[in-house]
Amino acid sequence: MTKTSLSTIYRGYIDCLNRQGWAELGQFVRDEVYYNDQLIGLSGYRDMLERDFREIPDLRFDIHLLTCEPPHVACRLRFDCTPQGRFLGLDINGRKVSFTENVFYRFGGQRIEAVWSVIDKAAIEAQI
Repeated sequence: MTKTSLSTIYRGYIDCLNRQGWAELGQFVRDEVYYNDQLIGLSGYRDMLERDFREIPDLRFDIHLLTCEPPHVACRLRFDCTPQGRFLGLDINGRKVSFTENVFYRFGGQRIEAVWSVIDKAAIEAQI
């Protein structure tokens, strides 16, 4: 897999998330996917994403920085959104916040098999 093809696949994955195209998620994520070193499987991964969109109705994944070195992708995602209720243990209650997520992926073939994610919670805390 080339850097260009991996970038194209990853951008398709982000588009799938933003469209909430859950029926297509399996085209981008393996059945045996790990999230922060825990096997959650495709169904657990989908459940996590669906919950995120329920709790943050205006959620949109915005690629701020993308680096591909097959079989890995490193991305800095930017979010400007209004989480409802509690988010990351913080009482946001519909206030607009901006934050980033640094996330690394390992691809097996053309699908994601492992994800490591860190959200900049301190940036959110500084805004509330």
